Amino acid sequence: MTALSDHKAAGLTVPSSPGLARVDAILGRIVEIPVALLVAAEIVLLFSGIVARYVLHTPITWSDELASILFLWLAMLGSVVAFRRGEHMRMTAFVSWASPPVRAFLDVFAVAAALAFLLLVIGPAAEFAHEEDAIVTPALEISNMWRAGALPVGLGLMIVVALVRLASVGNLRLVGGALLAVAGIALLFTLLQPVFAGLGKLNLLIFFVGIVAGAVFAGVPIAFAFGLASFGYLALTTSVPLLVVIGRMDEGMSHLILLSVPLFVFLGLLIEMTGMARAMVAVLANLLGHVRGGLSYVLVGAMYLVSGISGAKAADMAAVAPVLFPEMKARGAKPGDLVALLAATGAQTETIPPSIVLITIGSVTGVSIAALFTGGLLPGLVLAFTLCVVVWFRYRNEDLSRVRRPTRRELGRSLFVAIPALALPFVIRAAVVEGVATATEVSTIGIVYSIVVGLLVYRRFDWGRVVPMLVETAALSGAILLIIGTATGMAWCLTRSGFSTDLAQLMASLPGGSFTFIAVSIVAFIVLGSVLEGIPAIVLFGPLLFPIARQMGVHEVQYAMIVILAMGMGLFAPPFGVGYYVASAIGRINPDEGMRPILGYLAALLVGLILVAAIPWLSIGFL
Repeated sequence: MTALSDHKAAGLTVPSSPGLARVDAILGRIVEIPVALLVAAEIVLLFSGIVARYVLHTPITWSDELASILFLWLAMLGSVVAFRRGEHMRMTAFVSWASPPVRAFLDVFAVAAALAFLLLVIGPAAEFAHEEDAIVTPALEISNMWRAGALPVGLGLMIVVALVRLASVGNLRLVGGALLAVAGIALLFTLLQPVFAGLGKLNLLIFFVGIVAGAVFAGVPIAFAFGLASFGYLALTTSVPLLVVIGRMDEGMSHLILLSVPLFVFLGLLIEMTGMARAMVAVLANLLGHVRGGLSYVLVGAMYLVSGISGAKAADMAAVAPVLFPEMKARGAKPGDLVALLAATGAQTETIPPSIVLITIGSVTGVSIAALFTGGLLPGLVLAFTLCVVVWFRYRNEDLSRVRRPTRRELGRSLFVAIPALALPFVIRAAVVEGVATATEVSTIGIVYSIVVGLLVYRRFDWGRVVPMLVETAALSGAILLIIGTATGMAWCLTRSGFSTDLAQLMASLPGGSFTFIAVSIVAFIVLGSVLEGIPAIVLFGPLLFPIARQMGVHEVQYAMIVILAMGMGLFAPPFGVGYYVASAIGRINPDEGMRPILGYLAALLVGLILVAAIPWLSIGFL
C-alpha cells in the first residue's frame, strides 16, 4: 500500500523560490524520464523472453541478468522519484494530531532524519559498488559495478532532493532546529557507545524498538527509520563492517521475483485507463444493482475481480470507487459507510493473487509463489461472504422504488462488453499454470493483452497518460522496494543478534501449541499492520516466524493467509492504519465519517480471519 502522494502530508514542500523550483524541475527530468524508460524496458525485455522461449524455442540466455541490472536501477531511481514527490510510506497519525507549529517541525525533522541516513550510507554504498567492479556477470560478461552503481547514484540523488526540500522551507530557524535535533540525537548515541557495549541484547530494544518507534511516530518515512536503526546498531554495538548494511539492502531489493511488483502496478493503472475495470464493474452492477444493498455487493465483488489483475490496493480502489460511489450516494448511502466498506474490501482482497504482499512473502520466506496464488483465492471469498452479511443487515430496508431493473438485453450486452476484461485474470493464471511464463513474467502478458484490448475492443487508450503512468509505477515501486531493502538489513541484524532463536524458543514455550501461536500471530500482525504497514512487517518478521510455524505444524501457506489478512486488518483500521486514509482520499470522503461504520466491517473481517485460521482446508485444500 502506498502513502498519500501529498507533499505536505509527507513532510516535503514544493519549492517556492524560482531558482529552487528550476533545480527541482531539472531533478525531475533527470530522474523521471530514465525511470519511465526503465519500466518500459523491463516490460519489453520480459515479454521478449516469453516469446523467444515459448514461441521461437530459442531462449535469451542473458535476459534475466539484464533484467536484474535494470531492476536495481529502477528501484533506486524510483525511490528518488518517490522521495521528491513525498510518496515514501510514513505514519502520519500522530503528526496530524499535533499543533501546526509542532507539525511543521516534525515534517522538516522527517526530511532531516532521512538526509542523515543518506549521508551515513553514501560512503559505504560507493565502496560497495567499487568492490563489485571485480565481479564479472556470467552471461553478459560485464562488471557487476554496472548494477551496483545504482545504489550510490540513487542515494546521492536523494541527498540532493533532501537538500532542495530543506532549502525550500524558507524558515531558517525551523530547518536549523530540525538539523540540530537530528545531530544532537546522533551525538548523544555516539557518546553512549561505551554504555551500549555492556548492554548485550538490550540494545535490540533501544535500536529496533526505541529508534524505530520514535522515528515512525515522528513521521520519518518507514524505510529511513529502519535504515537508521540498522546502521546505528551495527556502528555502535558491533564491529561488523558498515558495508553490510548496503549489502543487505542490495540483497533485499535484488530478488528477481520482486520485478513483478512494478509490472503488476502498471497493469493495474492500465486496466483503469483502458476502461476494462469499468466494464467489469458495469456487468456486476447490472447483475446485483437492483437488489437491496446491491451496489455494496458490487463493490465487494469488483474489488475481488480487479484485485485478480492488479497487485496494488491503491490502484484497485482507484479503479472501482469512482465508478460506484456517485450512484451509491444518489441512492442514499452515507459517505462514511462507503469509505468504510472500501477500506474493508481493501483488507479482504489482500490475499487475492497477484497481491504484492503475496509476492513479497514468497520472496523473503521461500514459500512457493504458485502455492500462495492458489491458496489466496478462497480466504478472500470467505471474507467477502462475512462482509456481505454485514451489508445485508445494514441495507435490508433500503428503498429501491427509484431503481430500475435492467432488461435481459441490457444485462447481456454489458456481459458481452465485459468478457474481454473478465478473461484477463484467467489469461494470467493460465499462463502460469501452463508454464508459458513465470510469476515474474506473467504480468507482461497481462500488459500486452490489456493494451490490445484497450486499442481494439474498448477503443480507449490515452497515449498521453502512458509516461505519467510509467513514472507513477516507478515511484510506488521504489517506495516499496526501498522499504524491503532496509527491512532486509534490519532483519539480518535481528537474526545475527540471536533474536530469531530467542523468539522461536519463546513461541515454542507458549501454552496451547499451534492454537496460541496463531492467536498471538494474529494480534501481532494486526498491530504491526497498523503501525508499520504490511510489507515492512512481512519482510521483518516473515523470515523469523515462518520457520516457527513449520515447527508448530502449521502449513506455511495457511500461515501466510493468516498473517496477510491480520496485517490487512491493521493496515485498513483507523486511527493508525494508513490504508484507511488512502481509501478516504480516493473516495474524497472525510475520514472521520467512516470511523463508526467500519467497526462492523472489521468485526466481519475478524470472523472471516478466525474461520481461515481454524479451517486449514480453506487455504490449502486446492494445492
